[in-house]
Amino acid sequence: MKLTEYATYADAHREASSAALWALFDGDRASLNIAHECVDRHAAPGRVAVRIARADGADETITFAELAAWSARFAHWLEARGVGRGERVAIMLEPSLPFYAALFGAIKRGAIAVPLFTLFGPDGVRLRIDDCTPRLLLTTREKASVATGTGIDVLVADDAFMAALARFPGEYAWRSVPDDLAVFQYTSGTTRELPEAVRHSHRAIVVLMIAALYGTGIRPGDRFFCPSSPAWGHGLWHGTLAPLALGVTTGTMAGKFDPVRMLRALEDYGITTLSAAATHFRMIKSSGAASQHGYAIRKLSFTGEPMDGATRDFVERTFGVPVCSMYGTTEVGVVLADYPGAPDYVVKPGALGKPVPGVRVEVHAADGRGCEPDELGEIVVWRRDAWVPTKDRGRVDRDGYFHHAGRADDAIISAGWTMSAVEIEDVLLKHPDVREAAVIGVADAVRGQVVKAFVVSGRDGDEAFARELQDFTRARLSRHEYPRRVEFVAELPKTPAGKVNRKTLREMEATGVR
Repeated sequence: MKLTEYATYADAHREASSAALWALFDGDRASLNIAHECVDRHAAPGRVAVRIARADGADETITFAELAAWSARFAHWLEARGVGRGERVAIMLEPSLPFYAALFGAIKRGAIAVPLFTLFGPDGVRLRIDDCTPRLLLTTREKASVATGTGIDVLVADDAFMAALARFPGEYAWRSVPDDLAVFQYTSGTTRELPEAVRHSHRAIVVLMIAALYGTGIRPGDRFFCPSSPAWGHGLWHGTLAPLALGVTTGTMAGKFDPVRMLRALEDYGITTLSAAATHFRMIKSSGAASQHGYAIRKLSFTGEPMDGATRDFVERTFGVPVCSMYGTTEVGVVLADYPGAPDYVVKPGALGKPVPGVRVEVHAADGRGCEPDELGEIVVWRRDAWVPTKDRGRVDRDGYFHHAGRADDAIISAGWTMSAVEIEDVLLKHPDVREAAVIGVADAVRGQVVKAFVVSGRDGDEAFARELQDFTRARLSRHEYPRRVEFVAELPKTPAGKVNRKTLREMEATGVR
């Protein structure tokens, strides 16, 4: 039996192995290609790969056969342009036929696909282009100006572009081995001053099956849905590549997220397995529209940040299934999960879950020792003969469930996005009227956290100036990556070394003492 035929928690830990994961694929340790595994091998006539719910109300349906042919054409087009194996191809498009054709076409060619968030401003695009140095950027006419001055070829994925692709053959002879690089994935924020891509090889599709089987609970025959953007880890790996690799139809959204539109899609598509960010569920709750639709959901997971109790209760009442957590990072993958659909696993509200098969996860104290049950420390994962920190604080209870206790660094998680305090500060400091700036995350009922900026300026700190700084930051990084709250202060607390003391700012915010 294949791993996809097992459903219980006990089976997961008894049957899962490296050999069993490889057995799910056509490829082997000598020859493997993500595009073949996700697209070509499932290209039976009429078999639906992706359904896209657009913000304007229109839907788009793309079959595996269409993806196979169009990705092959894109691979031929890249080869004709002289784009070689290992060279980067940046793709800044909403979910659509051009997006998936470029994503899988670049991978077929042996190039490296680099999906970029469509709401990036000029600085956000430049930082990532400077890091990965792509041969070209494929985007829309509206977004093409954002990449002006980057020094790379910017191509518009319009009707004329697709017509040009149509002249190429609909088959492509890929050649890649498991350790060849396939995708550069940017996290939605880091504590580095500049973003750095996480580099994924073709082998990543095999490892990904752990998250697919035990994090989201996907099995052949499911109808899956994930509203997250494929520019980010959850939307690309868990929402796109994982279901397609198992031959499962996946649904997603294009354009600005609309909870009412998502609810209608869940009903119209007969979705049985759903994975979204905690914020998506909070927005659904706030919409008041959930009771207007019927649902077929049997498995449900969330990620990105902890879910508050009120939202959890609402989701379970609405969909009638347990709310299952899935925890990990872009760098280490999914390491904790609640095993959606497993009849012998008890979901503990508020917990992150238990380790997935084959992964060692612990909580360590500052001195490196393993913590006792319910003792706070940092969550760490065993990788390549060393403990890798996740930069998340947590604890393990006496039943073996892991619990989240906040970030251990200066990253900010808001509405599922992980944002860098340093990156936002860097942009604020470019404003001519900003002398100093420091950024922290503060509690928010809807988004979990929001960005708050403390600003030192010789200019009057009024509401108009605060809005100006928000617009200034949003236009340069991303529409979601800006300080939703701004406080003007006379000075910033500093460490003895003269660095801004964000820890003190967090304490000031928590106590209200200035």
